[in-house]
Amino acid sequence: MIVDVHAHTPTHVAAVPESERRVYQNWRTDRPVATANSWADFDEAMRDADVTIAFNIAVDDPEPMTGLPYLPERTNDATAEFVAAAPSRRIGFLSVNPLWDDVMAETERCRDLGLVGVKLGPNYQDFDPLCARALDFYAYCEREGLPILFHQGASPMRHAPLRYTYPLVTDEVALRFPELRIVMAHMGHPWGTETVVTIRKHPHVYADVSSIYLRPWVCYQSLLAAVEWGCTHKLLLGSDFPIANTGEAIAGLRSVNDMLEGTKLPRVPGEDIERIIHADALGALGLSLPVPA
Repeated sequence: MIVDVHAHTPTHVAAVPESERRVYQNWRTDRPVATANSWADFDEAMRDADVTIAFNIAVDDPEPMTGLPYLPERTNDATAEFVAAAPSRRIGFLSVNPLWDDVMAETERCRDLGLVGVKLGPNYQDFDPLCARALDFYAYCEREGLPILFHQGASPMRHAPLRYTYPLVTDEVALRFPELRIVMAHMGHPWGTETVVTIRKHPHVYADVSSIYLRPWVCYQSLLAAVEWGCTHKLLLGSDFPIANTGEAIAGLRSVNDMLEGTKLPRVPGEDIERIIHADALGALGLSLPVPA
């Protein structure tokens, strides 16, 4: 079974009106990314995945990220509605800001809606991931068995502090909460080695490979580090829709050695690549298979 653990909830149920079409130039270097997309666009992008984990990031002002004036309070409801429409193929994560006064009430409400994990982007949400209120929230998630997927690494958004996404911050979180299941997004690009040494030491900390295949040298360095440190089994497949799709992620991983032709540089073994593509992500995160439709 192929599980894509990193996809963003579509912005529109139906086809995007022409007046609301938006693109962002800086997510990729080869082409702009359409930041407005429909449920049908999502299904087409995920056609190579059996199950997808979908979420958005709860920010006070979503327009800089999407280019569209969506209401922040719809972040979790939109995800819940989306996954409920195809429960055999979609799993939903909620997003909150640990600094909110009503963070626990919103988390409980979202769990009642059927969302089973958490997506946090401390850089986008402007909270220190090691502050007291964040640590209180992680303690709740550990106790309740809610996995957290953290944005890790670079962002083209100028206002997003890089220090909040440095992979060794996650090491500090995992030291405090050893039973908390964590996914470090994007292998912490460009800090792949720091990510690898973090997932290696913590039994319940994983990394997804979303978007790293868009930068071949970063992808090669990161995957080779995982091979050399013996932890490719801690890597999970992710696409980062709408930035990319599942098929593109799989093809990018399988072509990681292509640029090495004619060199003596070490290769990433094919069996390790296939292990990532077919990783038991749901088992790793303590999640169940989606219910039949």
